[in-house]
Amino acid sequence: MNENLFHSFTTPTLMGLPAVALIILLPSMMYPSPSRLINNRLTSLQAWLVQLILKQLMMAHNTKGQSWSLMLTSLILFIGSTNLLGLLPHSFTPTSQLSLNLGMAIPLWAGTVVLGLRNKMKKFLAHLLPQGTPTPLIPMLVIIETISLFIQPLALAVRLTANITAGHLLMHLIGNATSMFITLSLPAAPTTFILLVLLTMLEFTVALIQAYVFTLLVSLYLHDNT
Repeated sequence: MNENLFHSFTTPTLMGLPAVALIILLPSMMYPSPSRLINNRLTSLQAWLVQLILKQLMMAHNTKGQSWSLMLTSLILFIGSTNLLGLLPHSFTPTSQLSLNLGMAIPLWAGTVVLGLRNKMKKFLAHLLPQGTPTPLIPMLVIIETISLFIQPLALAVRLTANITAGHLLMHLIGNATSMFITLSLPAAPTTFILLVLLTMLEFTVALIQAYVFTLLVSLYLHDNT
């Protein structure tokens, strides 16, 4: 119980150097690449999942928005696999770091904003001022809408970081409570263990949902600007 709760969120090092780059590359190495004329079941399942994701994300996009299909598919697969690998014991979850999530959110958001300025500048600027706004309120509303625009990538990153961090902390606390009850109160240990198993199942679902929500919001920003 004396273990630091945030120890699992500390960036691991290898020979004194941060090992984040190797951990980030690990999920991409786990996906099989088809090398046969007839795919096996795992590759067929992977292709079916990618097609399903593409259908859901690109349904409302035009041709310009559909050019982002590879980017969005890679994004949801990376976040989802990274979140799931972070649930393994003694592992590190890169998506629990706000810096990494900001590094994903800011460039993607900036890309959608640049597309909006290039393709729909009038419509993009019109979003900063709702129709029918009284003249005295125009400066204040423009400032508020501008702030809300620039806060979008921060909201993306903070949402993902908070959900992953909160789930890992809760699992850590319940796991410590289970190990403590084994020595102090054996009848109470099965209850906390069942709670830990249920929470782990919930975290598997949260890991996939957060990957989908992050990618869906980027897709919505893209749809509004193309």
